[in-house]
Amino acid sequence: MLKSTQYSFKKVFGIKTTQRELFEDVAKPLVDDLIHCKNGLLFTYGVTGSGKTHTMTGSPGQGGLLPRSLDMIFNSIGPYQAKRFVFKPDEKNGMEVQNQVDALLERQKRESQQSVPKTPSSRQKVDPEFADMISPEDACKCEGVDEDSSYSVFVSYIEIYNNYIYDLLEEAPFDPIKPKWNGGGTPLRTNTEFIAPQSKILREDQNHNMYVAGCTELEVKSTEEAFEVFWRGQKKRRIANTQLNRESSRSHSVFIIKLAQAPLDADGDNVLQDKNQVNVSQLCLVDLAGSERTSRTRAEGSRLREAGNINQSLMTLRTCIEVLRENQMCGTNKMVPYRDSKVTHLFKNYFDGEGKVRMVVCVNPKADDYEETMLVMRFAEMTQEVEVARPVDRPICGFAAGRRQRNQAFKEELSRRLEERGGPVDGGIAPQKKILQNLPPVPSCEISDPSDDLTLPRVIECMEKRMKMRQMFTEEYNKAANMLKSMLQDLDGKLLSKENFLHEQRGKLGEKDKMIQNQKNEIDRLEKKSKMLEYKIDILQKTTNIYEEDKRSLQQELDSREHRLQRELSEKKRMEARLHGMVSDEKLRWQKECERRVNAKELEMQNKLWVKDEKLKQLKAIVTETKTDSRPEKPQRPSREKDRVPAKRSASPSPVPTTQPVRPMHRRSHSAGAERWVDHKPSTNVELDTVMQPNVPKAIKVTAPSEKALSKCDKYMLTHQEVASDGEIQTKLIKGDVIKTRGGGQAVQFTDIETLKQETPVAPSRKRRSSETGPNQDDKDGDWTDVETRCSVAVEMRAGSNLGPGYQHHGYPKRRKP
Repeated sequence: MLKSTQYSFKKVFGIKTTQRELFEDVAKPLVDDLIHCKNGLLFTYGVTGSGKTHTMTGSPGQGGLLPRSLDMIFNSIGPYQAKRFVFKPDEKNGMEVQNQVDALLERQKRESQQSVPKTPSSRQKVDPEFADMISPEDACKCEGVDEDSSYSVFVSYIEIYNNYIYDLLEEAPFDPIKPKWNGGGTPLRTNTEFIAPQSKILREDQNHNMYVAGCTELEVKSTEEAFEVFWRGQKKRRIANTQLNRESSRSHSVFIIKLAQAPLDADGDNVLQDKNQVNVSQLCLVDLAGSERTSRTRAEGSRLREAGNINQSLMTLRTCIEVLRENQMCGTNKMVPYRDSKVTHLFKNYFDGEGKVRMVVCVNPKADDYEETMLVMRFAEMTQEVEVARPVDRPICGFAAGRRQRNQAFKEELSRRLEERGGPVDGGIAPQKKILQNLPPVPSCEISDPSDDLTLPRVIECMEKRMKMRQMFTEEYNKAANMLKSMLQDLDGKLLSKENFLHEQRGKLGEKDKMIQNQKNEIDRLEKKSKMLEYKIDILQKTTNIYEEDKRSLQQELDSREHRLQRELSEKKRMEARLHGMVSDEKLRWQKECERRVNAKELEMQNKLWVKDEKLKQLKAIVTETKTDSRPEKPQRPSREKDRVPAKRSASPSPVPTTQPVRPMHRRSHSAGAERWVDHKPSTNVELDTVMQPNVPKAIKVTAPSEKALSKCDKYMLTHQEVASDGEIQTKLIKGDVIKTRGGGQAVQFTDIETLKQETPVAPSRKRRSSETGPNQDDKDGDWTDVETRCSVAVEMRAGSNLGPGYQHHGYPKRRKP
């Protein structure tokens, strides 16, 4: 009976999946994070013979994850790499930044020792074992690389064998007593006694990250050089022939890629000499040894011990993952046994959240590996449920972007101008070459004879001379730099002082503008505040007078408020005194203007009235002459002065003249009656001095609403003034009934409005017909004239008044002859 089991993974790659497709989905995001200052861990896991090493390394033409990761890194940062030995490991899992001189001396020293591998000039010179790993069509590049930073790549290669850590890149020193290492990577004495290589220990740096102390870290500048270093260490890795795999890995290998990056200085030329600004990120590519059963491999002796250690380390890895999963899902805080194995102890920080972790599970479809494959699949599925926190990215520096491009443009422009003038184009490089040529050459350091006592003294003497010359060059350079620095500081100081002076003047001008604006705002605010305070003062004074006897217990609080009011009053008086001058000047100006206009209008009206009086006089004379024959004489009105100009007669019929004199009368308001009235006239009203004045007898006159006055009266009248549409002052008499409320107070219900309006007389609307014949003018005059020609002041009662619509009263002030 067949049994099937299903497992779920983020992605499954089939048999026909290429190395490029696998890299695009698995390793490319980790390389991208590496360039952006994030850590990453990628390891292959599976049973022995499932293709873990092939997945990591690949084959010619089909490079694996490791060579493709290196190729992507150098394709991305190639133009921005720093020179050799500018970045230098400090042996404490950190990086130091050296200046250009120290880096140059370090390069000369290493070149003389012939210990640094050089980058192959072309792919044809590369070792054929790893030549053409990646075709040019498969090359990829990371986007968003910081161009204003300088990069360097350091690689190290270690293996964990029998739970011990060994450095695969460590060079064994030449010892004439001991023979060289054999092809298996193990030193061998003449008596066939094996000498185990020195193992390394794990330590924790200042940031609580684990690292291998004393591990070799080589700086590489190209993909070929990095892969050559990897292959040199790969030859030393322990492999053996077993029943299941002809070249079975007997250890866990870890290839560590460190990317050191630091921002350029403000000029964009050199790396910033600040260790705190150096950011080191690393990508660990781990090829785990396959789990195996001894019953199937039939291992004995050392192979049996190796298999036990491999299975034990994989079991510890599984236990750590299970504890992390339990702590996450159940909320427990169990201790994770990282220290039980070197593999888990080395990558403790990754499992705690210091970077991304990805695992590639390799499966062999062989039926014999079914049980081991099931265990691998179950463990791999469980690891997907573990989530760790991600670290927060920190900024590197605060310099402006584009420094490298500006520096490159400056160098190109400088070279162009030097070339135009005929000078050396490489002016910045020639002095360095000249200095290097002046240094004494380093003699050969090779010692072939133990009794050689001349080589070391010669080397020491040469190095002392080079050191003295270096110190002399450094002092001269420092003097010139200090002199230039002082000159620049002086110029900067002068420029800064001028800028400060301009800034100070601008600040003073801005302060003056602000002061003026603040004063304007303060005046507006005080004006509004004065009005508000006047209203508050009135309310508080009346409230104090009314409730003085009933609020004895609050006397102390009222006294404090009175003090505050006094202060506000004093402030108001100061404002009134300030504004009194302005108001008096404006009032005097308007008074003069009004008097001038009134005098002009009065003179004009007097002239018109004088003309009309003359016309009336002539009309009366005519009427009197026509009636003397049939009627007895009546006492005539005294004639006017004879020096008046005779007016033209009107063509319209004139009414019968009356001999009674017209005297101005005060119109009695409709508000007069038997009721008792409250006559409310605000103090702000203007005296108009008109003939018709509202007059209510026996009324209580007030300037502000009074509860006592309302309690004694039945009617209420408010005199309100406003400006009409023609610019004249219009007076409204707003009347109402006083009603007592349930609470014992009084309320006013308005019932009527009377309007008193003063108008300026204009040309008569009804034109008179004039006769063109002079002699017959007296015969054609009418016996009446228009009312408008005899009125200068009119009072009209609008609709809604009790006097009835259409009521009009006209009065004419008499004018004396000028």
